[in-house]
Amino acid sequence: AEPPPWAPGPAQAAALLEEAADLLVLHRDFAAAVERCEAGCDSLGPGPGPEPGPGHESFAEVKCSLCVVGIQALAEMNRWREVLSWVLQYYHVPEHLPPKVLELCILLYSKVGEPQVMLEVGSSWLRAQANQRLPELGWLLELYLAQVLLPLGRFEGAEELVQGCAVLDRQQQLALLGTVRESRGRWTQAQPTHSAAEEQQEPATETLLGVLSQKLLTMFTLLRRALRSMSNHFYLLPYKKMLLATFLLYLVVVRLDPASPTSLPFIYKLVQLFRQAWAAVLSPIHRPPIGD
Repeated sequence: AEPPPWAPGPAQAAALLEEAADLLVLHRDFAAAVERCEAGCDSLGPGPGPEPGPGHESFAEVKCSLCVVGIQALAEMNRWREVLSWVLQYYHVPEHLPPKVLELCILLYSKVGEPQVMLEVGSSWLRAQANQRLPELGWLLELYLAQVLLPLGRFEGAEELVQGCAVLDRQQQLALLGTVRESRGRWTQAQPTHSAAEEQQEPATETLLGVLSQKLLTMFTLLRRALRSMSNHFYLLPYKKMLLATFLLYLVVVRLDPASPTSLPFIYKLVQLFRQAWAAVLSPIHRPPIGD
């Protein structure tokens, strides 16, 4: 029941991650949230080498989560133009981006009407040999096609990627190639009026925070019940990390819907539920003294 033996760097970064998430959702202090994320990433340094070792998983997850919260905060301040360069200062090359971070970047730049920003980044990531065995490869390929290549009319590149993707079986390839052909047909028919429609399109200013559903509220309710039922078997720190991990799970696992409006008022209510669940979890145990 003891907390994982994290090195000082990851431990400090995890604390800063928790602060950043709290500032983002509860206080809506987006600038301060970005500062905490930057401090957390800086505290991690260059990180473990390419071969996984002790603490590697914790290091990678904390760094990824810091970047996820940072992306959300930058988007809320309408500083979406900075997102890609901000992320790459910590991962250096597109091929090293975690799947969750790449997904958020694709959705963000698609939402604000700038999918071309992710054109080379997505292609480099999907073609990188190190990413070919990742379970997220197929989903990210479909997302890249739908949000970047097809809206930009890059049909030949889309077909090439689909045909060269080893994780897709023949049926999946045929389905995606059919989608590419349908998109090409619609593009050809709409081309005469395409430019006029682009001129009338207003710049997207909506923020990114994504879609929250009743299922998410149910998830938190179930989590609260489960944690209360286990209160005699775990220490305080695992509770807190489990709740934080669940919150971050909603940020990166629940699919963001580019057509959905921002949900900040609802998020504030959700955080209140989160706080109530946290207080309920702590009720049967004694809080440790400050500094423990």
